[in-house]
Amino acid sequence: MKIGAEDKKKVIAMAVLLVVAIPLAIHSFNFSNPETPATTNLPASTTAANSSPAQKKGPKIREGNSLDPTLNIPLLVAGQKIEYTGGSRNIFKVAEAPAPPIPKANESVRINQPPPVFQPPPPPPIPLVFYGFSNRPGEPRKAFLKEGDNIFVAVEGEVVERRYKIVKITNNFILVQDILNNNQQTINLTLPQATG
Repeated sequence: MKIGAEDKKKVIAMAVLLVVAIPLAIHSFNFSNPETPATTNLPASTTAANSSPAQKKGPKIREGNSLDPTLNIPLLVAGQKIEYTGGSRNIFKVAEAPAPPIPKANESVRINQPPPVFQPPPPPPIPLVFYGFSNRPGEPRKAFLKEGDNIFVAVEGEVVERRYKIVKITNNFILVQDILNNNQQTINLTLPQATG
């Protein structure tokens, strides 16, 4: 094992890193300072022309694709003087609304009349249908009611489907109250017609 071999490798690696790092540092320094123009590759006559006092007094003119962030005041003023000369059509609507119709002589009489009284729509009908009943001695009368495929057995005072209260069961009809809509409906005691 040689004693000086490791130190030589470290020195060579350090030299290579310095050769790469120095040009990179110079290059990044020139672009990081925007006030200092990059004049390292330009001839002396061009540098002297760029730093003339006449150019510093007037507004900076943007050339090509330069990254100069200064405002172009004459261009802004010219843009403010332009007036919109578009048509009268509203570009945000598909079609204009038609003009309101002119009321006729007969319509003026209707305007003076009071508005009609608002009547709420009638409550929906109760969907329960009579299916049968039971009347045994000593027991309260029971009604069999059907809604779709469901059959319910109820006595007076019970609530069916958490909505319909059986108010009264007689020999001819059943009085049912819709608790949600607060309306009552009678169901006649007739058997449903067999279909099929």
